[in-house]
Amino acid sequence: MRLDHFVRRWTGPALLAVLVLGALYLVTLMYAVGETLLAGMLLVLVALAAWTYTSAKTMALRYLFPGIAAAAVFVVFPMLYTVSIGFTNYSSRNLLDFERARQYLVDETYQAEGGVFSFALIGSEGTFRLRLQDQDDEKKVFASPPLTLDGTAAEIRLSAADEATASADAAPLTEVIARQKLLKPLTLVTPDGVKVRMASLRQFSPVQPLYAAQPDGTLKSLRDDVVLTPNFKTGFFETAAGEPVAPGFKVGVGLAHYARIFTDSKFREPFGRIFLWTVAFSGLTVLFAASLGMLLAVLLNWDSLRFKGAYRLALFLPYAVPGFISILIFKGMFNQNMGEVNLVLNALFGVKPAWFSDPFLAKAMILIVNTWLGFPYMMIVCMGLIKSIPADLYEASAVAGAGPITNFTQITLPLILKPLTPLLISSFAFNFNNFVLITLLTGGRPDFLDISVPAGSTDLLVSYTFRMAFQDSGQQFGLASAISTVIFFIVAAITLVQMRFTKLAEQSSR
Repeated sequence: MRLDHFVRRWTGPALLAVLVLGALYLVTLMYAVGETLLAGMLLVLVALAAWTYTSAKTMALRYLFPGIAAAAVFVVFPMLYTVSIGFTNYSSRNLLDFERARQYLVDETYQAEGGVFSFALIGSEGTFRLRLQDQDDEKKVFASPPLTLDGTAAEIRLSAADEATASADAAPLTEVIARQKLLKPLTLVTPDGVKVRMASLRQFSPVQPLYAAQPDGTLKSLRDDVVLTPNFKTGFFETAAGEPVAPGFKVGVGLAHYARIFTDSKFREPFGRIFLWTVAFSGLTVLFAASLGMLLAVLLNWDSLRFKGAYRLALFLPYAVPGFISILIFKGMFNQNMGEVNLVLNALFGVKPAWFSDPFLAKAMILIVNTWLGFPYMMIVCMGLIKSIPADLYEASAVAGAGPITNFTQITLPLILKPLTPLLISSFAFNFNNFVLITLLTGGRPDFLDISVPAGSTDLLVSYTFRMAFQDSGQQFGLASAISTVIFFIVAAITLVQMRFTKLAEQSSR
């Protein structure tokens, strides 16, 4: 009994201790590879978990903690990481940290003067020999001892190749390509003392380090004595003339990106245009989809309407079909020359609108497609809300002689608008960041012709950010993260204002 009691008492704490130690080891690894923010968050979660599952005061929190931890890792951390990138110059030209960029330059080599050797890889099954033949004197053939090619940097002394090695068949080029990364770190030393390294898939040649590190932190070129100085404002090693040398490194830029968004005319003007269109697009989409859905819901609740089930099924189908398929179908239907929409318009009125090249028509097309995608859900919700309205109200209205319009404006709309408001707010926030629709239908085009950054008349802020981050020639991830942070605060502010006005409207109606 004592043993069973001991096991039951200490199994839980022992298991918790093992999990905590494993988590701390994971935190250490995260910190070691430079993921400081993620390591700090995991450390906080580990401490919170240890306190939650050991304290008698946190019994209820134990059931909530897994959800809290998941939200912290998959929601809070990406937000914090995005915000932190917005304060750096992170881009396709500044991907590495300072030490890695410096080491990259130090590891660069150039081909020095001297003979060039043809190279062949001999052997298989994990053990290889390298055969080098002097291109200036074909009688000079050298071979290495058997090698395992584990990728470590080493100096390998060559010796004169025996007859069997000199006549052995070389491995095919595919074998050399597969082991190229393992061969590059090797330095081969010929019997004459010449050091050669891999210059191409079939050649070794004398190579020398291109840069040498200096005590003052600069790098000096061993080929032309050019000195590179790290510039921690631009994130590049630069020559005396200020010319940057790739690769760049990440540095903090403070609020520079936010200042560019609101002060640099190159970014401020498209940002303002796109922001106004984003708000208009989100608001009009909610208005059109909700209005159409509500109208259809009222009609489908008409008692005298026959075949209501068939109508409901047909009108719900646009919501059942995956959105991206519907978007691509509409993209073909609105094609200027072969699309069904223009074929009909041309047959009836003799016109073929340029839906994708005219800014106004492109925006109208987007609103039409998004309304089509959004009204079925609004219709279903409104149908359920209408069903919850007591029938006595409509009976009393009928006795008073009221018509359908009066019933809708005085009974239906006031009673369903209040529970529908949170859905309208969330729909507005969703469409504010409706990236899939814009990307698949127009790609943000037609582009603005009077600005130099990638931005179009149908871009939303989220698609503009994507184009800035992944389609611009500079791929400015730091600037895109700053724009994403601004978008987050804009959406949050608009949502709070909407909720505030909704609350005031509810209080005034009481």
